[in-house]
Amino acid sequence: MNAPLQTEPRDPSDRPARLTVGVVGAGRVGPALARALQQAGHRPVAVSGVSEASRRRAARLLPDVPVVPPAEVLERAELVLLTVPDDALPSLVEGLVETGAIRPGRLLVHTSGRYGTAVLDPARRAGALPLALHPVMTFTGTEVDVQRLAGCSFGVTAPQELRLAAEALVIEMGGEPEWIAEESRPLYHAALALGANHLVTLVAQSMELLRTAGVEHPDRMLGPLLGAALDNALRSGDAALTGPVARGDAGTVAAHVLELRRHAPGAVAGYLAMARTTADRALAHGLLKPELAEDLLGVLADGGDGVGPEGERR
Repeated sequence: MNAPLQTEPRDPSDRPARLTVGVVGAGRVGPALARALQQAGHRPVAVSGVSEASRRRAARLLPDVPVVPPAEVLERAELVLLTVPDDALPSLVEGLVETGAIRPGRLLVHTSGRYGTAVLDPARRAGALPLALHPVMTFTGTEVDVQRLAGCSFGVTAPQELRLAAEALVIEMGGEPEWIAEESRPLYHAALALGANHLVTLVAQSMELLRTAGVEHPDRMLGPLLGAALDNALRSGDAALTGPVARGDAGTVAAHVLELRRHAPGAVAGYLAMARTTADRALAHGLLKPELAEDLLGVLADGGDGVGPEGERR
């Protein structure tokens, strides 16, 4: 990492490649990051992938880069991206160490949100230089992923002596480094999953219900609403809460539960859980009046079983 970062984009052909790059695990993330590093002047030289889908993905994003076994990736590359599922990472690292694939001086980068650099300790003891660089982005496995890295935050954990290298790599990929302590990685990752992964579930469920209600294009209906809600939430946090729960409209919430039981019973548990959490936060922040909270919390506690057909409390 001796060359200075470029302040303006340049054609990679105008400068020598600084690091050879390899990818172990050609899922949606690895090839995109390798492509971004290639655009910054580094040189992808090897990728490993088992499934046909991963091989096609590698061919699309990293054309002419050979697909080889993981051990050969580490033999060829000075910077190796370990982009496998979280649960597979510890055994992968142990396997690479046991087979003697780790060579001293190799930069070994994993992209797991859950782990810091401790998971790479076996490789570090074998001489590798460990980095945890987690892109805070959802990936599709296509060229658009490379574009989305511009301005993307990366959760970064690195030994003190490698912090500058970690920061440089993130910036070269177009990202913004955010330093996460080793012990905070699981909480950091849980927060991202709560916000992003559960959001997809909620939106997909909402679209299904709208279709059931007769809406022809639920995506068009939800787009402006969800965009505004997300923007308001990011700007104002709990102050952005609106809707029947925040207002304390117990009858409306009870009616919702009844309809969900009739048309989408699988959605009831999620609705109740989110409504209870919303009510707690609205009450704590002074948005839900205490005198209205009792009936609302009663509806949520009994799951709508104590309401009549029009949503009134029995």
